[in-house]
Amino acid sequence: MKHTLRFRAYLPDDVASEAWRHIDILRQIRNHAVRDYYNSDYNDRPSDYDQHSKLKDWTDQWPTFADPSQHAAQQAISQIHSDLETLQERRKEGYDVGRLQWQGNGEFRSVSYNQSSRFNVDYNTGDDRFVRLRLEKIGWFNIRADRHVRPAEDIDEVILKKETTGEWYVSLVTTVEDTPEKPPLSEIEAEDCVGVDLGITSYIHTSENLSVDTLDLSDEYDRYAREQRKLDRKEHGSANWENQRRKVAQAKRKIKRKVRDYQHKLTTWLVTEYDFVAVEDLDVKPMLETSQNAKNKQDAAWSQFIELLEYKADLHGTHVEKVKPGGTTKECAVCGVETAKPLWVREHSCPACGHSEDRDLNAAKNILYRGLKQLGAGRSESTPVQTALPTLTPYREAVSAKRVVEAGSPGA
Repeated sequence: MKHTLRFRAYLPDDVASEAWRHIDILRQIRNHAVRDYYNSDYNDRPSDYDQHSKLKDWTDQWPTFADPSQHAAQQAISQIHSDLETLQERRKEGYDVGRLQWQGNGEFRSVSYNQSSRFNVDYNTGDDRFVRLRLEKIGWFNIRADRHVRPAEDIDEVILKKETTGEWYVSLVTTVEDTPEKPPLSEIEAEDCVGVDLGITSYIHTSENLSVDTLDLSDEYDRYAREQRKLDRKEHGSANWENQRRKVAQAKRKIKRKVRDYQHKLTTWLVTEYDFVAVEDLDVKPMLETSQNAKNKQDAAWSQFIELLEYKADLHGTHVEKVKPGGTTKECAVCGVETAKPLWVREHSCPACGHSEDRDLNAAKNILYRGLKQLGAGRSESTPVQTALPTLTPYREAVSAKRVVEAGSPGA
């Protein structure tokens, strides 16, 4: 499977200037390819191979197009067709999607190479903290080697990106061959199975009655709002406006980093602690459009959480099963009878069997039931994982979000 590691990059001024100039030219090539695609007859749209062939004619007509690596230019064109395939898949799934949009100045921010002959790695920097990297037609620069950097021949793709904060980062994509195999369901013990309910009051609540608090970002959002108000008072396009824009981007970046760091720690814990994890397959977009808690749900970044969970499950050999979330709160985890309850009612009380417990715990158990059932190990199956259906837990253990954040590296 593919494994991506991200490193902070430190480009000399001349290299940074040249890299950004090349990226802007690639943006123009990308926009020209998009226009060429949509201006073609609907039944005879060009493929990425067709547009790669046209690139030579385009460089003859616009010599600036020849300045960046032609391999990087082909990658930019290929990305267009990858995006088109994604739009087509979402259209088949019933989503209302439009066309690829023209990208303005500063909206296209990266360059990628997927041939090892286009880049080099040099470990002889005299400082163990850094490794030198060279990209074709851009030059040499340092990256912070806080993790092992593989030699060039073992790297599948290099992506250099300039963030809106002005910082440069490099992503190295490699292939991981020796990932652990997922254990057969028949060999999974009851204590190694868990259901995870995603929420607002608690970020996650597990079927073992462990709840983790939602991350408190109030201070970060206050800072972001202050910086945004200052930006509104600057003259658009001035030097002061640009400096303040970077401060706004830095404040926003801190929020995103804290959320992602938080999710990394939670997902790593889940896939290393359990062999089977069942989680809600939430459709977040309509929830954000209709809910009064849309901002809180956006901060939760559930889609990103589930993607990280699945990604790490493949790395650690853990089963992850996504289940439909409808009715998990209403349905009794003991008898299956549904009982409607408003959001402010935090206790599940079944009128049929008398079972009573925290509503999030009840939902987490139902999520685990559904996940096991989807894999053929539900209530009626006499398999070892059948006993993973949790018994009543008389207490609720809560974990502070602050403890999760401080457990590893800083979140910002």
